[in-house]
Amino acid sequence: MSAATTSNSPGKWVVLPHYAFAALAFVALSVLLLFSTDAFSGHYFHPKLLTLTHVAALGWATMLIFGALYQLLPVVLECKLYSEKLAIIAFGFLGAGTILLAWCFWHFELGWSMHVAACSLVIAFILFTINVAQTARKAPKWTIEADFIVTSAIWLLVTGLVGLLMAVNFTTPFLPVEHTHYLKLHAHIGMAGWFLLLIIGVGTKLIPMFLLAHHKDTKKLNWSYNLINAGLILFILDHLLFHTSFLPVYAALVIVGVALFLLYLRDAARTRQRQDLDLGMKQTIVALALLLLPLVLVLVVSSKLALPQSLLSSIYLVYGISVFLGFISALILGQTFKTLPFIVWMHAYEDYVGRYKTPLPKDLYSHTLLRWQNISYLLGFILLVAGVLLRSEQVILAGAIGFTITSLLYTANVFRLLLHKAHDLKPFTYGNAKAA
Repeated sequence: MSAATTSNSPGKWVVLPHYAFAALAFVALSVLLLFSTDAFSGHYFHPKLLTLTHVAALGWATMLIFGALYQLLPVVLECKLYSEKLAIIAFGFLGAGTILLAWCFWHFELGWSMHVAACSLVIAFILFTINVAQTARKAPKWTIEADFIVTSAIWLLVTGLVGLLMAVNFTTPFLPVEHTHYLKLHAHIGMAGWFLLLIIGVGTKLIPMFLLAHHKDTKKLNWSYNLINAGLILFILDHLLFHTSFLPVYAALVIVGVALFLLYLRDAARTRQRQDLDLGMKQTIVALALLLLPLVLVLVVSSKLALPQSLLSSIYLVYGISVFLGFISALILGQTFKTLPFIVWMHAYEDYVGRYKTPLPKDLYSHTLLRWQNISYLLGFILLVAGVLLRSEQVILAGAIGFTITSLLYTANVFRLLLHKAHDLKPFTYGNAKAA
């Protein structure tokens, strides 16, 4: 990263609390998973499953993405973050809303407390969207990455508003169709509109940068952006108004859009100057491979195949698991140790560069913990998916134990970074004279 880019970075108290909260939320998610093995044998609309989904989507994934994006927006858009104060306020509302919503779902408390939680989350999403949009407006040039990131923030806000309407509908029914109809809408807008577009927008910039690759042809990305948004908008209109049998077509549009993004990364990788891959990038490649599973399953669940109800319920569960605990979690587990070490290093050592011998960002965390984290994660994910498909609580429990081990290793490594302090540094020496 250039010095100009570094100077655009926000203060560490804007970014680092998001990583701390997300790490603790990941531990909470894993522990809740240990006590939820019985919930995977029934319908996906289950209090425990709803709790797990929202802790994963909000406390783990969205919280970390907020923090990372505040640091990465200046890199991607080459300008300062619009407002650090808005970012800190949004963190408070997102954290409070997530905790309260998880409590409400776990105890299936659908009254005023859930309304407060939903409102808190919507306020966080509004503040975040304003911050992202205003930051993008300050950028020296508008890029396809800005299209992806700003649009994803808008879809996040739409996801939150739909969730708020559903929360109100629990106590004051006013929606014309059953609740699960809107739950599918809520889930797909969040997964494709928020997570997928955001990950593509940031990944388009960061993954080639970490590979030291230079690829400037954005035609595939332009088509990817248009196809994913077209598929999502057509799905929403059909789901709300027309109820046709074209859902697989809309899913195919999104899948082609994702495929074009992956082809863009392949083209970029061919120009890379860095041949060796560290543990963070290896985990990122695992995440991109895991993305294929939900892309296949979204075609299955949208095709309305004549499958036994028990198998269909299991497929729906695996679809959700493959998104939140598969692709998104694997990507976070890898990219945390590509971004957080640099953030911590920058705030600890930036003023000493050139005058003192400083450690490298990769020296600030444990590679052994990271290696075992990646192994336990993949094992836990495979066991969890197998357990759901086999409808075996014992196998699901084994997968949950794998995730718990992963979360503890991840959190230990993250807090090792967050609590890092600059040690006694030795000044550079030039000949017999010490550098000032």
